[in-house]
Amino acid sequence: MARRSAPQETDEPFEERIVEIDVTEEMSNSYLEYSYSVIYSRALPDARDGLKPVHRRVLYQMNEMGLRPDRGFVKSARVVGEVMGRLHPHGDGPIYDTLVRMAQPFSMRLPLVDGHGNFGSLGNDDPPAAMRYTEARLTPASLLMTADIDEDTVDFGPNYDGQETEPEVLPAAFPNLLVNGAAGIAVGMATNMPPHNLGEVVAAARHLIKKPEATLQELMRMVPGPDLPTGGRIVGLDGVRDAYETGRGVFRIRAAAHMETLPNRRKGIVVTELPYNVGPERVIAKVKELVQNKKILGISDLKDLTDRANGLRLVIEVKNGFNPEAILEQLYKLTPLEESFGINNVALVDGQPLTLGLKELLEVYLDHRFEVVRRRSEYRRRKRSDRMHLVDGLLIALLNIDAVIQTIRTSENAANARERLMAQFELTEVQANYILDTPLRRLTRFDRLELETEKEKLAREIAELTAILESDALLRRTVSDELAKVAKDFATPRRTVLLEAADAPLTATVPLEVQDAPCRVLLSSTGLLARTGPLEGDDAVDGPRARHDAVVSAVAGTLRGDIGVLTSAGRLVRISVIDLPSVPATAAPVNPAGGAPVSEFLDLAADEKVLCLSTLDPQSPGVALGTLQGVVKRVVPDFPANKDEFEMIALKAGDRVVGAAELRTGQEDLAFLTTDAQLLKFSADQVRPQGRPAAGMAGIKLAEGASVLAFTVVDPERDAVVVTVAGSRDALPGTGTGTAKVTPYQLYPSKGRATGGVRCQRFLRGEDTLVFAWAGATPAHAADEAGNPVDLPPLDPRRDGSGSPLRKAFAAVAPGA
Repeated sequence: MARRSAPQETDEPFEERIVEIDVTEEMSNSYLEYSYSVIYSRALPDARDGLKPVHRRVLYQMNEMGLRPDRGFVKSARVVGEVMGRLHPHGDGPIYDTLVRMAQPFSMRLPLVDGHGNFGSLGNDDPPAAMRYTEARLTPASLLMTADIDEDTVDFGPNYDGQETEPEVLPAAFPNLLVNGAAGIAVGMATNMPPHNLGEVVAAARHLIKKPEATLQELMRMVPGPDLPTGGRIVGLDGVRDAYETGRGVFRIRAAAHMETLPNRRKGIVVTELPYNVGPERVIAKVKELVQNKKILGISDLKDLTDRANGLRLVIEVKNGFNPEAILEQLYKLTPLEESFGINNVALVDGQPLTLGLKELLEVYLDHRFEVVRRRSEYRRRKRSDRMHLVDGLLIALLNIDAVIQTIRTSENAANARERLMAQFELTEVQANYILDTPLRRLTRFDRLELETEKEKLAREIAELTAILESDALLRRTVSDELAKVAKDFATPRRTVLLEAADAPLTATVPLEVQDAPCRVLLSSTGLLARTGPLEGDDAVDGPRARHDAVVSAVAGTLRGDIGVLTSAGRLVRISVIDLPSVPATAAPVNPAGGAPVSEFLDLAADEKVLCLSTLDPQSPGVALGTLQGVVKRVVPDFPANKDEFEMIALKAGDRVVGAAELRTGQEDLAFLTTDAQLLKFSADQVRPQGRPAAGMAGIKLAEGASVLAFTVVDPERDAVVVTVAGSRDALPGTGTGTAKVTPYQLYPSKGRATGGVRCQRFLRGEDTLVFAWAGATPAHAADEAGNPVDLPPLDPRRDGSGSPLRKAFAAVAPGA
């Protein structure tokens, strides 16, 4: 038991009074009062207008301030001050938080406040600016919440100090609770309601008006599920059905994502929609944490490219060798890209918190609208009847205008005039006062016509309003028509995609990493690199490319292996095959449908060119290469695994590699072609393999002023040709002048290494050099500098004959398949 202490003794006498109180009962009663206050006055929305008291007070006060959409913005601090001073007995923080939320398009499906300034970001990653910086006004949709509030449509009650009045509920011309949802935590209970699509909710409400006994299944044909402001995908509808039936349920929200090929030709996961109330910063932080802890593999970078023009855009770059679909599946499981939403439809009905299903929510709202329209109709009929009464009196005065004026002139005062008018013309006191207050300029013949027209209009409107009040069917049709107009003016397409299967994975089960598999790596005449053997879901890379792109070098490899790129500077650079863009296998080795410039994978000097590709296989016979000064070298395939670049030959000053190829058997022919039209071929086994630092050995004996134009490796077991083009040293490159000749390779005899070779084309008048030469397997395909196909001359059986006129210059020749 607790005993209240008596007041301290004073000089004045007093009567001591001690009240015995049970502590348990006192705490119980006090806590119940507190709980009811929180439930009714703060945390739970009213099922009729879907608003908590603070939301209702903000909208009502903004409407009273005249902050309409067609007027200017005012400081948010002014709105907060007016609400706090007149209606809300709490601090400014909750009021401003309410104002901010009603202005956020990512929080509400149909925002009720038009905000100007920083009102925060998705997931509250960026908090809103202080209320002294932001401005606000009502949106057109919020006018529907307060429409007709001055026509006795709702009850008003005293504010916290009894000096003002405030509405107990707003008229709410649309089902705000379902459209915008609600969230709140009370004492012993909470509410969490997702937003829905306005058009769908209105359709269900109108169906329920027309067919009050409609089943939940019928309503769910029109409202299949929530429609969240941020879009996304709801996965699994069982929880939604439970919530619509019982008021409680759980569903999963999944971010919307798709795969893209990024500018760096890697695959990327692009997220364009996030789950409700999830911000990008939260996702980014979680992904970085998982990557750092190595709980998720295959992500090389994550960028937030969100802007006002394109909206949300999170780009997750996937490392080559990993399946983006498998990584996205892991992201859904381990990050906020997939979240659960628990529906708890708790709202106040007649002051009592109840858990409501979809049909009950619509029924409570429709009962409210029926009452609003009924009270509005009664108010309008009463106002029009009062006006009709005045118009009737004024028409009587107009019909007896002379007598009325005479009566007023001969009266001693206004009270006497009123009594005489009432007695003489059988007028009511209201009519007599109105006649006395009407200026004489209103008592003209034109005004009489206006009054008669007004009387007819009032009679028609009174009849229409009476019909609504006397017919329940007409009342329901009026509410339905008003809802249809709201949907027509404010409904928007659905943003959230509904997926029925709750437990189905995003894609078929695929391994996280790309499996190693055989492929071919191609080098085109225009300097593009690509690989064949596409994986499932690994499409060819789009982008600028030449039409033909003859393949000048092709080697076998594996997707997760490496290949080497040999350049004219005598260096070989290791690159990863998985980094190369993929082209369809049917397009190889001629006319690949894509590729990437070699400059994306290695740095080349100004005068450095890529010559061939190498498998880096330590069991191969090695790489053969020839230089401008006639040096030949066969390099031992010794490539350390810890180095990405190797020097293949020690070049002399002024020398460079003009041709190279990987040997397959070691029994191939090596062919030199020089500028003075000499061809030397000998077997590769005549060249002793050397280590990478060696300088090579003599390959062809050059005449004075001559140099090596081409060096190729030819398989003697295959049909081959020699392609040469003769011209003038003074002719400009690419002019198409000169003569071309295609000769069977077998016509040329083999000679020993370091000899001069035999002539391969006779010069005509004006010709003094070979400008192009190549030897290789048939069929041979020629291409110009842009990669476009060029026709070769017919086969010439003369070993050292002259060529035929060149129709179109070509820059490369490559063997066919």
